[in-house]
Amino acid sequence: MIKIENLTKRFGAKYALNGISFEVSKGEIVGFLGPNGAGKSTTMNILTGYLSFTDGKVEVDGLDILEFPGQAKKSIGYLPEQPPLYPEMTVTEYLNFVYELKGCTLNKKKHIAEIIEVVKLTDVKNRVIGHLSKGYKQRVGIGQALVGNPKVIILDEPTVGLDPRQVVEIRNLIRTLGLDHTVILSTHILQEVQAVCDRVIIINKGRIAADRRTEDIAAAVEGNRRMSLKICGPVKEVIAALRALPGVFSAESIGNLDADSTSYVVECDSGIDIRKPLFHMLAKNGWPLIGAEASNANLEDVFLTLTEKSADTKKKKRGTKNDK
Repeated sequence: MIKIENLTKRFGAKYALNGISFEVSKGEIVGFLGPNGAGKSTTMNILTGYLSFTDGKVEVDGLDILEFPGQAKKSIGYLPEQPPLYPEMTVTEYLNFVYELKGCTLNKKKHIAEIIEVVKLTDVKNRVIGHLSKGYKQRVGIGQALVGNPKVIILDEPTVGLDPRQVVEIRNLIRTLGLDHTVILSTHILQEVQAVCDRVIIINKGRIAADRRTEDIAAAVEGNRRMSLKICGPVKEVIAALRALPGVFSAESIGNLDADSTSYVVECDSGIDIRKPLFHMLAKNGWPLIGAEASNANLEDVFLTLTEKSADTKKKKRGTKNDK
């Protein structure tokens, strides 16, 4: 549905995008994640035809956006970070205006009514947009993106500034849209991606840092293995014994959970399985194991690790050039 190859955008000597490539299939909800200034909005603006690019290739539904710009744009519905609303119009007037602006040929009355129902604007359809809450304005913005029933929906920071209840409502709406559309969600909010996306693309400093299924994203980080343990025994002695296990480089207590057990976090070298040595050590000392759980890296861990790794790599390259 979307294909980006070696996409580069340069402003003078500065690269906003530096040769990124990825594809999005029909029906996917993809989270496009990165810190501020990573290149997310630049990519979205290029994809929607609002911004030119220096090099590379972009296709939407098999159409090159440079060769067939008009046809490609008809396949995309776009909600920018600041929704393009007219506050003096009512919701219905605005959606009818967008319908005419896009040259839509679907049955107008039926199509607008369906959009209002999908984005749950029925109760406010005759109200002036300027009098609506931030959450409803975001719904109106998503509604305009749906006009013309495009195959691809691109949402740029759709929940910024919303209260917790409005955030949940917009997330549920995005899931609904994913049933009939390909959705790209550009955001820097980690929970957003985990809540609604099938896949995660992490961008940093204009480059792709990771591209994985959401449930597999932790595998993008090569690092330690963390375990949470609940053990009955003298804390100082337990910590010393845990740290003495082969492959363990960190063991700390994080407090008593009840009268006779303490919770510990143990970190091991990559590829090390401490379960058997742990069992023998605890049995030898007569310390009951109340609970054990592997703690996989979450999206926040992955995000921080990958973006820091990218920054460190860039610094090293600069250092090498300076040495020369």
